[in-house]
Amino acid sequence: MKKLLCIISAAAAFAGCMNTDNIVYRPSEQKMPAHIKRIAVRPFANKTPQFGLEEKITLKVVEEFLKNGEYTVSPEENAEGVIVGEITHYILTPIQYDVNLVPTVYKLNVIAGVRFLDKSENRYLWEEPALQATKIYSASTLPGGLTEEQAREVLWEIIAKKIMLRTVEGFGSVSSESNKKLPPPPDAAGAVAPAGGAADAQGR
Repeated sequence: MKKLLCIISAAAAFAGCMNTDNIVYRPSEQKMPAHIKRIAVRPFANKTPQFGLEEKITLKVVEEFLKNGEYTVSPEENAEGVIVGEITHYILTPIQYDVNLVPTVYKLNVIAGVRFLDKSENRYLWEEPALQATKIYSASTLPGGLTEEQAREVLWEIIAKKIMLRTVEGFGSVSSESNKKLPPPPDAAGAVAPAGGAADAQGR
């Protein structure tokens, strides 16, 4: 009888383990192939009208890989893998105004497309088509406010860290936004345009 009870208890425990409510899907990591020891960061392309963005984000990505230290950062001719990226969207939108219709709060949104090239196979191992970072900040004329340049620096750090994590930790460490969910243009972002035209960039 004791033996029968033990069998029934074991079966019940096994059935509990097989409950589909307890099953969690964990995709396997997709890390770099073993032959990739050195990584290069190709200078980013800039597909926005905003001048000079590409240099800052390229330097920030290199800095993140140097801080992490898992891969050696080298010139492209000596590297087995290459980060290839481009800035596709740069959208600055005033979202709050004072009584004189001068912007007091801004929303800055940057989107970059990034791929990782395996030079030996001449193929891309992964692609993040829409890495996105957003910063809402007060105008620099207000206490604790930022300039537009300072807000950019925050976004470069966010995107660079995502690129490093995607490379070092593999699939699932970051997630792109859908290409179908890109932010609306400034005139459709819900901000009220001041009378007499768009607000000047004063205080950004």
